[in-house]
Amino acid sequence: MNGSFSERAKKFFFEFQAPSKPGNGVEIINPYGKEDVRKITAKFFEKFYNDNEKRIFVFGINPGRFGGGVTGISFTDPIALKKYCGIENSLGERRELSSKFVYSVINEFGGASKFFAKFFLGAVFPLAIVKDGKNYNYYDSKILFETLKSYLLYSLEKQFELGAEKSVIISLGKKNADYIVKLNEKAKLFDKIVYLEHPRYIMQYKSKQADFYIEKYLRTLKNALVG
Repeated sequence: MNGSFSERAKKFFFEFQAPSKPGNGVEIINPYGKEDVRKITAKFFEKFYNDNEKRIFVFGINPGRFGGGVTGISFTDPIALKKYCGIENSLGERRELSSKFVYSVINEFGGASKFFAKFFLGAVFPLAIVKDGKNYNYYDSKILFETLKSYLLYSLEKQFELGAEKSVIISLGKKNADYIVKLNEKAKLFDKIVYLEHPRYIMQYKSKQADFYIEKYLRTLKNALVG
């Protein structure tokens, strides 16, 4: 593999191209077209992934418009980027529910440096998708999934090459896991797919049980590390 995990990640994310208007009112937001986002994302990768270590992949669906769709970093809103990752930015002050939960897990794990040394937090499709001004998922319509299928396979394969542990991938979301299984049947990248409830679902419908889900996340992460 050429370069560090960081260098490979920057190349993939900065060069990834997908149709901006795949149809049916769906739009794709590519934050990497903005110079300030590219600089911030580069700082993040260089800070946490400047090595050649393999990592267990923890993959969401596609970034939300208030999290990775703004910062270029999955499940990381501008506040989390500044407060927990130590990267100053002027991308706004809006929190994202999923980011709040994920960074609660990361902090309980031991903090950003410890977490990102072992895990790569990403998404099956690396760009934000919106419809009617709201977050949309790559699988929310059969037409969209079929339109994006080749991009999804390419995304999964190229991100795997960043430095994935092939033994397991952790999916955030059950339906996401079902689609990862389909894609993995074709790409044959990961030996096992396990899933956790999606952070958005937890924060929206199970917030009173957040501590239970944080413990479940930590247990799953630790089990993945020991194989």
